[in-house]
Amino acid sequence: MDFFLKENIQQIALFSAIVLITFLVAWLFRRAFRRFILESSLIIKNDPTRYQFLKHFIVAIIYIIGFSQAVYIVPSLRTLANSLLAGAGILAVAVGFASQQALGNIVSGVFIVLFRPFRVNDRLSLRDSKLNGVVEDINLRHTIIRDFNNRRIIIPNSIMSQEVIVNADLNDDRICRWVEMGISYDSNIDLAREIMLEEAKQHPLRIDGRTPEQIAKGKSDVFVRVIALGDFAVTLRLYVWAKDNPDAFAMGCDLLESIKKRFDEAGIEIPFPYRTIVFKEKNAAMPVDKTQNNN
Repeated sequence: MDFFLKENIQQIALFSAIVLITFLVAWLFRRAFRRFILESSLIIKNDPTRYQFLKHFIVAIIYIIGFSQAVYIVPSLRTLANSLLAGAGILAVAVGFASQQALGNIVSGVFIVLFRPFRVNDRLSLRDSKLNGVVEDINLRHTIIRDFNNRRIIIPNSIMSQEVIVNADLNDDRICRWVEMGISYDSNIDLAREIMLEEAKQHPLRIDGRTPEQIAKGKSDVFVRVIALGDFAVTLRLYVWAKDNPDAFAMGCDLLESIKKRFDEAGIEIPFPYRTIVFKEKNAAMPVDKTQNNN
């Protein structure tokens, strides 16, 4: 062992130095690239997706070149590498089977970056909205989604490329928010509609989402429709636009509260569901019906 170290101390030192330099170069590149992305408001405003993916790709190349150079510099490791290359055919088959899924993730990641069904900072819903959040990163293997509880969801790129995705930010960030209210059958529909329109029009997060054709035809940017005559309520739906999903959510919550308060002041009832329960007494000639309303 001592003889081996004495004979190869220079190669071992050079190998260690190259490995350390490789890690240092990769770390410096990641830090410089991250600083460049964070400080460049133009890139963040446009789309950081390709830049993030490019960062991961270049770091991978740095590691491959560094470790290849380190292996080549040590004669014993170089001999082993040559022996492996001599059996490259068998090795390629073995590696191909072993890394099929990994290569599929890389190829899927490249397709995601090229065709951009979603981008970094987009809000996504997957699997019937059971998984949703904001895209935080797309690397060579997987996509990282931060959900609204600040947890990270790690999904392989090959799965993401086959998912049915609802992207709230693709091409147009504007959201048409629905606010539904149920009123009793004996309440004034016209008054309820007027209150809902007034509350929507005075909300600061509302925007005009009409197309030029709708503006030319004089259509209103906020309107209310009766969408259902239910078992115990008439359902009204308010349509109002916001610039993006966070504003739409906040505006919808505000409108539910303000409309409810206005309905209370105007005497418009938001009914509870009514149920009729029938009690049957034993040993009675005729059943006795006792009804009650449950709120």
